Amino acid sequence: MNARASAATVGIVGLGTIGTALARRLVDAGHPVLVKEVRPEAAERLHRIFDGSGADRGRIRLVADWAGLAPADVVVEAVPERRETKVEVLRALDRVCPPGTVLVSSAAALSLTDLAAASGRPGRLVGLHLALPTAGLAEIGRTVMTDDTALDAVCALADGIGLRRVTVGDRAGLISTALLFGFLNQAVDMYDQRFAGRDDIDAAMRYGCGLPLGPLQLLDLIGTDTACDILGVLSARWSEPALQPARRLRHMALAGLLGRKSGRGFYDYRETPDLAAAPARTAPDAAPLRTVGIVGTGTMATGIAEVLVKGGFPTVLVGRTDARAKAARDAVAASTARAVRRGKLTEEERAAALERLVPSGDLVQLADRDLVIEAIAEDLDVKKPLFRRLGELCRPGALLATTTSSLPVIECGLASGRPEDVIGLHFFNPAPLMRLVEVIPSLETSAHHTGTARQLCLRLGKHPVQCADHPGFIVNALLFPYLNGAVRLTESHYATADEIDDVMKLGCGYPLGPFELLDIIGLDISLSIQRVLHDADRQPRSVPAPLLGHLVAAGRAGRKSGAGFRVYG
Repeated sequence: MNARASAATVGIVGLGTIGTALARRLVDAGHPVLVKEVRPEAAERLHRIFDGSGADRGRIRLVADWAGLAPADVVVEAVPERRETKVEVLRALDRVCPPGTVLVSSAAALSLTDLAAASGRPGRLVGLHLALPTAGLAEIGRTVMTDDTALDAVCALADGIGLRRVTVGDRAGLISTALLFGFLNQAVDMYDQRFAGRDDIDAAMRYGCGLPLGPLQLLDLIGTDTACDILGVLSARWSEPALQPARRLRHMALAGLLGRKSGRGFYDYRETPDLAAAPARTAPDAAPLRTVGIVGTGTMATGIAEVLVKGGFPTVLVGRTDARAKAARDAVAASTARAVRRGKLTEEERAAALERLVPSGDLVQLADRDLVIEAIAEDLDVKKPLFRRLGELCRPGALLATTTSSLPVIECGLASGRPEDVIGLHFFNPAPLMRLVEVIPSLETSAHHTGTARQLCLRLGKHPVQCADHPGFIVNALLFPYLNGAVRLTESHYATADEIDDVMKLGCGYPLGPFELLDIIGLDISLSIQRVLHDADRQPRSVPAPLLGHLVAAGRAGRKSGAGFRVYG
C-alpha cells in the first residue's frame, strides 16, 4: 500500500489555503497532481504558488473539467465548509472517477457520514483535515461505512507526504476544530465587547501561552469567511449558541475583510498604514515608583521579588513570620545563583539584587512603600482582609496591587477603602522568565495608577497588556475553556490525552498539548479557575469537566503531586 501511495496521482479540487498546502506537500513528495479550480485566476495562482519552476510544472497541472480528474487514484475536495458546495463536488467526482478512486474530504465540522452518503460512494470517502496550512499532523476521519482499503490508502498518502496522523471517528469538529474555534470565537467576542484591545489579546496569548500566533492573527490566516462557515456548522451540530459566529466576525466576512487573502482583516496586510490599529496607549501622569513591598512567600511572591530586585527596586518581602520571609529570600538567593551559573547574571549583579531584598514578618514595614503587591492565596476571603489592612496602613496615594489570576479586582479595591489606588498585576509563572503581565484596572482605579503600573512593567522588561476587570482577564478567560473542552473530549472516549496533545502541538503549533499544560499548571488550580469562570457566566459549557474534579479528589494534582493526567516520577 505504501508503494502504491508513493506513486499515486492525486487530484485536488480547490486551491484555497488548505488545498494549496496539500498541493505543495504532494509535489515535494513527487506525486503527480491534478488541480481543478473554478476561479479564472487559477493558472496565475498556480504559477505563483510554485514559483514557475520546471520541475513543479511537470508534476502539477490544471484540468479544465471534471473528467480531467478521472486518472487520479485519490481526489481531495478542499472547497469551503458548506454542505451544498462539498456535495456538489463529491457527486461530480463520483460521476467521472472509476469505482476504485478514493475521495477525500477536508471537512472540518460537517458530518463525514452525511457527505459519504451523499457522494454516491459511501465506502470510498475518507476525511483528511489539516487544522492549519503549516500543520505537521493530519486528522484522518472515518465513518462506519468507510472501507479499510480506502482508509489505508489515505493513511499511506499522509505518511508519504510527511504528515503525522491521528485516526478519528465522525464527530463535529474532529479534535482540532472542536477545541480551536470556540477559543477563536471567544477572542473575537472579547475584542468586540472592548474587554481588551486587539494587540493586547494577541500579545497575551503569545507571551502568556507561547502560541505562535494570537487568536485574531490566526483568524486572519484562516479567513474570517471560513471561520464563520465552520462556526455556523459547529453551532448547529452541537446546538451551542456560544459557537454562533461573533458579530464582528460575521460583519467582517460580509464586508470582505477576510484576512490575509483579502489584504485586510483584523490587521492590515497592505502597504498602507493599518487603519484598524488601536492608538498606542500613553501613560497619563505616571507616578515614579522608588520602593516596593510584597506580601506573600510562595512561588509567585518570590518570583516577583526576584524580578523587582533585579530591576533595581528596593523591596520588602513580608511573610506571616520572620522565618517564612527569610525562607522566601533564600529561595530568591537560590534562583539568582542558578541564573549566575547559566550566565544570565554576574555575581556582582546578584549581590546587588539580594542587597535590595529585605525579609520581614511585620506588615508595618510596608507603610512607606510606593507600591505594595499582594501575592497570597487565590481566595477572596483571604485577600480582602489583607487589603482592608493595607488600606489603613499604607501611605495615601500608594499603589496597591493584587496578583489574582481570575478574581474581581474591584472587590479587593472596595475592601481597601480606597479602590482608586488598587489595580490588578497578574504576573505569569515563573515570573522571572515569563514576559507577560496583565494590567487590570477596576472601574474605580485612577488613570495615573494604570499608567504607573504599565511603566513599571516596561521598566522590568515585561510586556504589559491591559484588560477590563472581568473573570479570567485575557489569558485565563480564553485558555481554561479550551482546556476544559479537551478534558470533556477525552471523557467522551473520542480521543486519548496523547492523541489530543499531538493534534494541538503538531496540528496547531501549540508548544504544549492541553493535558501537558494542565499537569504543569496543577489540576487543583485549573479546577478552581474553571469554577470561577462558571460562577461568572453560569452556562452549561463552562461547568468544570467531571474528570478534572475526580482526579483532584484522588490527589492527582499534576506534576507537583507526581500524577495528574499522566504519572511522573
